[in-house]
Amino acid sequence: MSDENTTSTEALDPYADNPDVVLREHTYDGIHEYDQKLPNWWLWTLYIFIIWFVVHWMLYYQFKLFRSDDERVGAEIAEIERRKDAQLEELLGSMDDAALWKMSRDQKVVADGKAAYDTICFTCHAPDLRGSATGLPQHIGLPLNDAEWKYSAEPLGIFDIVMNGSPPPEPAAPGEAAPLPTALMPPHKHMGGVKVAKIVAYILSHHEQPAAAEAEVEPDA
Repeated sequence: MSDENTTSTEALDPYADNPDVVLREHTYDGIHEYDQKLPNWWLWTLYIFIIWFVVHWMLYYQFKLFRSDDERVGAEIAEIERRKDAQLEELLGSMDDAALWKMSRDQKVVADGKAAYDTICFTCHAPDLRGSATGLPQHIGLPLNDAEWKYSAEPLGIFDIVMNGSPPPEPAAPGEAAPLPTALMPPHKHMGGVKVAKIVAYILSHHEQPAAAEAEVEPDA
């Protein structure tokens, strides 16, 4: 019986005759457990990472030498907003109605404006700019392809509406019924002045340029 056990043990443990291999005394379901020292390279790797963790924890949480992910993302967003504001100020400094009309005759600018419109504006104003004229309940925006403008027909006025949103309705005069609530267009400053200008150019491309504005653009053409 002992010879059979020895043979079985040797079959399960190919290192049984190796004095450098140490086995624990207990077995479980015929399985032996080794009791070997881990290699030095493995142990040193573990120790280095433990030291690195302690040092990093002290520098990050106690001495605040590193910024958190939220702080880094917040700083990057703030920098993007700062650049957009600077870009908008520069754009607005040189922009006028004639410049927007000129952009509306540039095929590349109009194509970029259409791409932005088809991503952001079409849900309210419809893909063909007809807005509420489509009769569909999801198109709550005013038509942008007709000759009637509720707030401003001037390119800079349209630009201002897209950037800052539509103004709130005026309160009813004393004795008059309050106006029916209408959908107000939200501001879109987050898009930046360049993208808004391209969207306005796309809208203007569906309209005829007034003779006065055309005369202003002609010398620069």
